Amino acid sequence: MPDLPLPGEAERALYAEVLAQGGRVLFRDVAHQDAATVLRLLEIGLLVHHTEDATLTAVNPRTIAERHAADLRSAGTRLLLRAEEIPASLDELVRAYDAAPRKLERSGGVLHIQDLEEIRSRMLQLEADCQDECLAAQPGGARPAEHLNGGLERLRRLLARGTRLLVLYEEAARHDRPTAEYAATITDWGARLRILHEPFSRMLIFDRATAVIPAAADHATAAIVEDPAVVAFLVSGFERDWERAERVRWQAIGDQVHEQVGRMLTQGLTQKAIASRLGLSERTVAGHIARLRELHDAETLFQLGWQMRGARGAE
Repeated sequence: MPDLPLPGEAERALYAEVLAQGGRVLFRDVAHQDAATVLRLLEIGLLVHHTEDATLTAVNPRTIAERHAADLRSAGTRLLLRAEEIPASLDELVRAYDAAPRKLERSGGVLHIQDLEEIRSRMLQLEADCQDECLAAQPGGARPAEHLNGGLERLRRLLARGTRLLVLYEEAARHDRPTAEYAATITDWGARLRILHEPFSRMLIFDRATAVIPAAADHATAAIVEDPAVVAFLVSGFERDWERAERVRWQAIGDQVHEQVGRMLTQGLTQKAIASRLGLSERTVAGHIARLRELHDAETLFQLGWQMRGARGAE
């Protein structure tokens, strides 16, 4: 139901005038002063028009407030009941979704997925459903560019809802600038990333209830593990590795790249040339330049380079 329109200053003044005249006035006596205000008071319900004698009478505001409050409570009750009905009304569709054929094989309580697109879909679903904690062991050096660029917004939403994210990288990740910058970014959002100086296997664990591990050496097949004992064993192994892993100041690595971008700007290099020399994407370089512009209060790239050259000359 629509909200009760509240009277403004003009409506309050006219209502007070009607009350001052005993709560009953001729319609024509007030309508010629401000017909619009009279109509609003009638809409609110603070005045009632009696057509038989063309008069207006004032209504107790308490009556209006209590009536509207009762209507709101009734509407709220209906909405609560509707909210209870919606999940049940979708039960049939939920069952159909769960029963839909997928390229899966189940063996010994483990779900095997042999299709790469299905693996990605299942991972995105697990990530979206994750509420409390995500543990990730990601061996290898540079993270694929599509993972870095495409995953940032999803991780931002994951961390924004309070999910704890712990990630293990290998040493080589420290020396890949895009990966280090990615790590610095999500660390600022609340993630924690460490480097483990020994071999380890790829693994993801969601809410200590579901683990995803490779089921083949080429990572073309994944195994979804939900057995509590197996998942607990995997969590224990991750925690052991986490305690041995090195803490890293990813922001400091990012600061070094930031400094390099600034130095190349003072040399007159373009954004594209800087990206090429540093092995970064133009989008990453653009982010550094945007922060430098803000720092130096520069509107254009030329102005930024000029101001930074001046700042460096004064050092």
